[in-house]
Amino acid sequence: MTQLSELFIKTKSENRAALIGYMPAGFPTKEECIMAIKAMVAGGVDAVEIGYPYSDPVMDGPVIQAASELALSNGTGANDVFDILEATVAMGVPAVVMTYWNPIERYGVEAFANEIVKRGGSGVITPDLTIEESAGWKSACAAADINRIYVVAPSSSEERLPKVATECSGFVYAASLMGVTGTRNSVSGNAKSLVERVKKTTDTPVSVGLGVSTRDQAHEVAGYADGVIVGSAFIRQLQESSSMGEGLERVEKLARELSAGVRR
Repeated sequence: MTQLSELFIKTKSENRAALIGYMPAGFPTKEECIMAIKAMVAGGVDAVEIGYPYSDPVMDGPVIQAASELALSNGTGANDVFDILEATVAMGVPAVVMTYWNPIERYGVEAFANEIVKRGGSGVITPDLTIEESAGWKSACAAADINRIYVVAPSSSEERLPKVATECSGFVYAASLMGVTGTRNSVSGNAKSLVERVKKTTDTPVSVGLGVSTRDQAHEVAGYADGVIVGSAFIRQLQESSSMGEGLERVEKLARELSAGVRR
């Protein structure tokens, strides 16, 4: 059992949702990325998604795209992603890598899975990998004993939803809307119904991403989901700050607010 799976057992026993924070590897720099993750954890984030910067992201909105472009311009690569993964796990929280399929294939499917477990990671989220194309990845994850996390969306049909959900471990990533990542004034009304649909097909925890940025939104989603994923809102704290010190303070403050939201 991975640290991520153990986390959801813990949060369920506490009758609350897990708060999952996202940060692109190498943003603003490798060292500052680790500092930002430390601030997230200090503020109460339960688990961390580390984004693998990619030049052609299909799911990322403008905030994450800009952060990823900066990370790529810094020369961020696979070894940096794994280093940040290892540093995050050392903070005492479960961590996963979120990456498009191309970097995994380029690195080597089995080698990528093995490096995840070597660095203490719990698993990988693959937003653009379909279950039909997952035979090699499924075998590699099983051999490494790491979580394999796919994304479902409101458009997932009644026939397809259980097929994808039952292939997930750790949690099922439920995209709250049809669109890209980013902060929004309200959480999509499709999120609750999607989670309910997923829960009819699997006992695996369901975490909602896309659009959560405030304490009230986190509280709302925590009312029906097992995990609340926040990414763009954390990144914006760094992008809109005049200094790294100010940014870290804002990241930790937001984490505390969101953490209170999933607990109250």
